[in-house]
Amino acid sequence: MAITADVHVETKTISVAQTIVYKNETDAVLKTIYLNDWNNSYSTKSTPLAKRFEEEFSTKFHLAKNEERGFTVVTSIKNEIETFLEFERLKAHPDVIKVDLENPLQPGTSYTLHLTYQLLIPDASFTGYGVSKTNDFDLKYWYITPAVYDGEWHYYSNKNLDDLFIPKSNITLSITHPRNYKITSELNFNATTVNNEKNTQTTILSGNDRTDTYLSLYKFPLYNFVQTDDFIIISDIKEKGLPGAAKALITDKITRYLTKNLGTYPHKQLLVTSIDYQKDPLYGLNQLPSFFRPFQDDFQYELKLLKTALKKYLDNTLLLNPRKEHWLSEGLQVYYLIKYVEENYPDTKLIGTLADVWGIRSFHAADLDFNFQYYLYYMEIARKNRDQPLTTSKDSLTKFNTNIAGKYKAGIGLNYLDQFTDDISLTDYITEFLQTNQLKSVSLADFETFISSKTSKDIRWFFTDYLNTRKKIDFKISTIETIGDSTKLTIKNKRDNTMPIPLFKLKNDSVIGKLWVENIQGTKTITLPKDSTENFVLDYNNVIPEYNQRDNYKAVEGSFLNNKPFQLRLFKDFEDPNYNQVFFMPLVEFNNIYDGLTLGTKVYNKTVLRKRLNYRFSPQYATKSRALTGSTSIFYTHNIEDKNLFDITYGFTAGYQSFATDAFFTRIRPSLTFSFRNDSHFRSPQMDQIMARYVSISRELGEDATVLLDEPDYGVFNLRYTHFNPGIINYSKFYTDIQVADKFSKISFNYEFRKLTQSNQNINFRFFAGVFLDNNSDPNSNYFSFALDRPTDYLFDLNYLGRSEASGIFSQQIILAEGGFKSKLATPFANQWMTTANFSTSIWRYIQAYTDIGLVKNKFINPKFVYDSGIRLNLVEDYFEIYFPIYSNLGWEVGQPNYDQRIRVMFTVDPQVLLGLFRRKWY
Repeated sequence: MAITADVHVETKTISVAQTIVYKNETDAVLKTIYLNDWNNSYSTKSTPLAKRFEEEFSTKFHLAKNEERGFTVVTSIKNEIETFLEFERLKAHPDVIKVDLENPLQPGTSYTLHLTYQLLIPDASFTGYGVSKTNDFDLKYWYITPAVYDGEWHYYSNKNLDDLFIPKSNITLSITHPRNYKITSELNFNATTVNNEKNTQTTILSGNDRTDTYLSLYKFPLYNFVQTDDFIIISDIKEKGLPGAAKALITDKITRYLTKNLGTYPHKQLLVTSIDYQKDPLYGLNQLPSFFRPFQDDFQYELKLLKTALKKYLDNTLLLNPRKEHWLSEGLQVYYLIKYVEENYPDTKLIGTLADVWGIRSFHAADLDFNFQYYLYYMEIARKNRDQPLTTSKDSLTKFNTNIAGKYKAGIGLNYLDQFTDDISLTDYITEFLQTNQLKSVSLADFETFISSKTSKDIRWFFTDYLNTRKKIDFKISTIETIGDSTKLTIKNKRDNTMPIPLFKLKNDSVIGKLWVENIQGTKTITLPKDSTENFVLDYNNVIPEYNQRDNYKAVEGSFLNNKPFQLRLFKDFEDPNYNQVFFMPLVEFNNIYDGLTLGTKVYNKTVLRKRLNYRFSPQYATKSRALTGSTSIFYTHNIEDKNLFDITYGFTAGYQSFATDAFFTRIRPSLTFSFRNDSHFRSPQMDQIMARYVSISRELGEDATVLLDEPDYGVFNLRYTHFNPGIINYSKFYTDIQVADKFSKISFNYEFRKLTQSNQNINFRFFAGVFLDNNSDPNSNYFSFALDRPTDYLFDLNYLGRSEASGIFSQQIILAEGGFKSKLATPFANQWMTTANFSTSIWRYIQAYTDIGLVKNKFINPKFVYDSGIRLNLVEDYFEIYFPIYSNLGWEVGQPNYDQRIRVMFTVDPQVLLGLFRRKWY
């Protein structure tokens, strides 16, 4: 492949003349060739790349200007004798070009393509690659490349996964650029010529057997070149405060480790960039600010460089399909990270130097080894029932599975396999596999065949259950029985899989024996000679990503208490499987304006990782109301795998709180919730939910109460179906709600729709309709009525900060429920039926115009037509918004008295709700 490129910095364009000599190394006759043109994946707002940004709740690409997005214009494609060839972009893949050959390409022969095209380079803010604000260029997947053909064509679109699959190539690149720019590349530098007249420089580079397309063009490059005994490392990864000499020693240490375990690097230099690291960083405490980072600078830099170099080394030498067969290279990256820390930093803890700090060192987190993080991050997603099989195509994985959980499960899986195959050195055979297949096209089947041939152990479980399914690992020791000079031990496999488990024998907390137990279907009883063993423990050294480790420990002689003693701990911690843990935490909260400052404690069992059963008991004392308040809850979640119905949650909550001055309510609420999703498409945010609950409310008033009770105590059965599709470009939600009580029954329907148009216009529409099927409540009370602007919230669901306030800032809080009006009109309730529509659209950026219309029907009164309009400041949608009424049934509101009290504010202070902004991008 020969490329001649001319960079025009001012216009952010590159003119390219390229020759591709494509050899048909299969037995098939080819009439077409497919080319990857991933620069064109930025061309419109509807490409697969654009849709990927949308799925991850980013509007940056959608809102960008056309000249910021980039595209490719192909002016001609010719064959060797300069005949123009017909070509077209695929409709589903605008970044893939189909070229029709003039003559069929026979097996073993080559075909020459001459291409000329113009590139507009996209802004680097989208993916990290492109043109920066300072007009520096980070180019990856920028020139056109042939797709891989091995009996079928392997082409697919760019989805910001850094996984272009191309055949290895011999490349010669001649690139002309301004003299004040410098080229950095993995390719070998051949020559440089200067054109003083045009103030340009032409750099010629070349390389054989290459797949990496990255090239840096900077005015002031920050790369360091470190020559080691093995190869040159080029890197701009930084670590503040670490001297250059220390970095050089660390670099040499890493290259030795890479060469030893991955084989001799086939090229002269390895380019490791800060962009590579930012796309695949060390997650966790390593990302804290440097002034609070609990790891030494050299350790921090060492692992950053190692992790990034491992990935680049494997990508450049192991020629797998990076979209379909990604787990092996990613798993090897994490596997060798694990081994490196075991060899060089065996005593490093998960929380680093914080493990030695007084107070913190009493937490179980301080006992966990650094490598335990891989189990924790994988289990974070597994416990949420959001994990995916490792063989899933990379573009079908959720962001958390793509970036973190999938890689970590693959890495600890290889470590699991390493421990199990104790008849061989798996590490040595992986090295042999990598050396033997370096720069050769390989598949996962080749790896399975190779490793299986080296061990006498049956490892089919790894390539079936562990890799291809979502089956969890969960064992328990059921019983231990001593009979004469033998001990009978029964192990239960709580899941349907064929994975093995190691059994350890302990005496005085020291390991005195170990054996692997295999093929446990249901239960398996093994008989062992009676000895001095005091305890049997499954997976004592935490090698296996087991779903629940809390039932892995059993004493040979003893009761339930000395099997799992209780442990009372201050503050939430990581779960310690050797104890029945109960946590407590002091509470100091500002509950609302009636309770004021509340002091108390929370007693609970929730740990950092999600549990199926969670309980909480929170007694509190309210300093303002001088009353004992609080709440309690218990929830059990039943996870269902490989079904659209993926979650059934049984819950019970009870609480006693104030709802006005010296007025309190008791709420008891049992509930049952069924959650559905598309189990074949985890990336889809769409969800359906059916919730059934009974809400019992009783209230009491004190001597100083400022409110009256419109209705006696009550209970409501509530059934709701919700369909939710929370897209950032296209959003929709609707629900149907049924409520039945002694004095009334009602049904309501709510539909919301939002769209960010191609012209960046924000359109919001909401429709609500509600009708009483029966209403025998007090005709002088609107307590159970539909509300136009501020629901009474008789079920106490809404997060009002001042629930009973009629004036002041708390009375101006708006929660868009029921009617959704912003103005406070003369007919604020409906005791028969109500229908409303809310609409808003963009004026400029976050400033929008809104209008609401509706019909309100009360008994014995004709329907009332209502309307309002105004300006909406949509600062953070659904979280922080301000509404300024302008015109309504009340007339021109701006000119009326006390206008400041007519302004409505939506704001959310619940941390869990705010975390939803983060979670939606990852899960």
